[in-house]
Amino acid sequence: MANATKSDNVVEQKLKALYGLQKVHSALDRIRTVRGELPLEVEDLEDEIEGLRTRKEKLDEEMKELEFKVSEKKNAISTSKELIKKYEDQQSKVRNNREFDSLSKEIEYQNLEIQLAEKHIKEFQFQIENKKGTLTESAERLEGREKDLELKKSELDAIVAETEKEEKSLMSDATKAEKNIDDRLLNAYNRIRENAKNGLAVVTVDRDACGGCFNKIPPQRQLDIRMHKKIIVCEHCGRILVDPIIDEENNE
Repeated sequence: MANATKSDNVVEQKLKALYGLQKVHSALDRIRTVRGELPLEVEDLEDEIEGLRTRKEKLDEEMKELEFKVSEKKNAISTSKELIKKYEDQQSKVRNNREFDSLSKEIEYQNLEIQLAEKHIKEFQFQIENKKGTLTESAERLEGREKDLELKKSELDAIVAETEKEEKSLMSDATKAEKNIDDRLLNAYNRIRENAKNGLAVVTVDRDACGGCFNKIPPQRQLDIRMHKKIIVCEHCGRILVDPIIDEENNE
């Protein structure tokens, strides 16, 4: 009889430890709910800003490359003009038609080179103007997102500062509570908690129903729960069920 009582006490202690851990985790969940989606929003904004900065840098590089090409073509035009002047000077000194025609072809070729270079310059400048517009839009968007990030970070920092002390204390309580629960039971608790929508792995029986899914619990099963002889889970949601008296004893 003494062994049976001792066994019952062990189960009851396990249930109390589990329910105590659940209360600590629920308090932590409430703190994290207050933060809401802010940590994710901050992370998303940081990723977007990084992408916008990379895009801006790429556009800057592309514009520099185009400006360099414009400069190259302008230099080529200057060179062609100098050659044309040189060939025209030579034409005035030629001694026969063959030399004159040869120089004329060189002049014609350099004029064509100038026309082609001017065409390329127009194309490059058109691309530069388009990229300038895109760069302006990117810069404005980047500035806007950086302001959004600053605001979100400020909101998050304020919430974290407000709850940090309480969160650290609760996390310490959770670590202490976990030491009083054997690994197999703790793993089962964590698995149930992960799958539960509201993070509740341990619930009390409330008005003859499961405190998690609110399905009715048969009278005999309720009696078993009150006896604290074994760990009982809800047949519908799989949560661990405890007698409300355990909640009262934990609050004492």
